[in-house]
Amino acid sequence: MGLDTLQNFLERGGPVLIVIMFATFVMWGLILERLFYFRLAHKGVANRAIEEWESRSDRKSAYAQWVRDKLVSEVRQKAEANVQLTKATVALAPLLGLLGTVTGMVTVFDVLALTDGADAKAMAAGVSRATIPTMAGMVASITGIPFASGM
Repeated sequence: MGLDTLQNFLERGGPVLIVIMFATFVMWGLILERLFYFRLAHKGVANRAIEEWESRSDRKSAYAQWVRDKLVSEVRQKAEANVQLTKATVALAPLLGLLGTVTGMVTVFDVLALTDGADAKAMAAGVSRATIPTMAGMVASITGIPFASGM
């Protein structure tokens, strides 16, 4: 699959497909960042919080419990960074696909109005602009759902 094939696919899908592609890259960038964080850094962050807690002589007072809650909150905050943005991009992808459907169908209706249905190739191009972004938005969203729901 060469660059020409990708360019042809993007042209057939219309400008909304480029937006979907960009949103998908952002979504996968966020997913990969979280995967790398949990694979490489989270254990160290949690261990530092545990070490800080265990180094305290006072673990029973109300102040000590506040410190513990603060440590837990900091670890949780680092673990959940960018998760909401990832979920938003997963939800955004099918909506962008729907936008592509609408813009493609507008193209079909424009061709129908101008040619009285006589230009089948132009109508097919509009249908292509309607269906390709829909498919791309759904595929992008489906690939992100396991990561958004498991985070």
